[in-house]
Amino acid sequence: MKILVTGGCGFIGFHTSKALLERGDEVVVVDNFNKYYDVSLKRARAGLLRGCEIVEVDISDYEAMEKVFEKHSFDKVCHLAAQAGVRYSLENPFVYEKSNVKGTIVLLELCKKFKIKDFIFASSSSVYGSNTKLPFSENDRVDNPISLYAATKKNNEEMAYAYNHLFGLNCVGLRFFTVFGPFGRPDMALFLFTDAILKGEEIKVFNNGDMFRDFTYIDDIIKGVLLAIDSGLKFEIFNLARGEKVQLMDFILSIEDCLGMKAKKKMLPMQPGDVKGTNGDISKARKMLGYNPKVSVKEGVKKFIDWYNEYYSV
Repeated sequence: MKILVTGGCGFIGFHTSKALLERGDEVVVVDNFNKYYDVSLKRARAGLLRGCEIVEVDISDYEAMEKVFEKHSFDKVCHLAAQAGVRYSLENPFVYEKSNVKGTIVLLELCKKFKIKDFIFASSSSVYGSNTKLPFSENDRVDNPISLYAATKKNNEEMAYAYNHLFGLNCVGLRFFTVFGPFGRPDMALFLFTDAILKGEEIKVFNNGDMFRDFTYIDDIIKGVLLAIDSGLKFEIFNLARGEKVQLMDFILSIEDCLGMKAKKKMLPMQPGDVKGTNGDISKARKMLGYNPKVSVKEGVKKFIDWYNEYYSV
């Protein structure tokens, strides 16, 4: 197949593009290489995507994106580009409106115009907001987003549903849960903690450590993404998680064990827009996609730290 991957030099986009190339698909990557975090990391990912065309363009630019669609005849679109980060959205709201809302509308319109049948897109566990029932299920109401980032992701699901209903565009949305692994984002906990511990600096532990996450290793996420790409489903939303609650302090202990170093912890209150815990019910993805995560958190942390040490020559 010929597949467009938006955000293909981002963390999940890079691994998705690489997996598609390795299995023989033709891939075109679109990425704007923004400066939300170190661009050199994105360039390094791009350098490893041999055999695919990389177009440096912003997905919110309709005319530029239209040229990409005119040049290529895509079988499917895998939309993974987004402005990420809950905390960043508190200070930079219009970046989220441009990338996550307008950018998604541009892609949906171009799929409609060029008669592309399948649109697979990234949502987020953040849509569950202040829900207290655990584990989070796709059947739960998601009417209480507590960050602008979460609100834009819920908006993406709603727009996709509308395009499916009105124009018959097959749409599969994937709610990712705390993805980690090699080439991970520098603003995520594992990267921040590893970097700080190795430098002898304090790590920031929010809500005084009383938090938990459904940490999910990148390889398991990518298997889920590929299953969604191949599914041909009309409209579905899936949780992609490990399906396991891990306490933040246990996660930090796993990092300390792998590094052989103790963290200097700065205990802080909960950040605005953040949630105490996430945990995904993955029974729907297991049943309908054949999704089956296998990598434990401890194993995944070790794989990340091995990559970190090699990449940064520690």
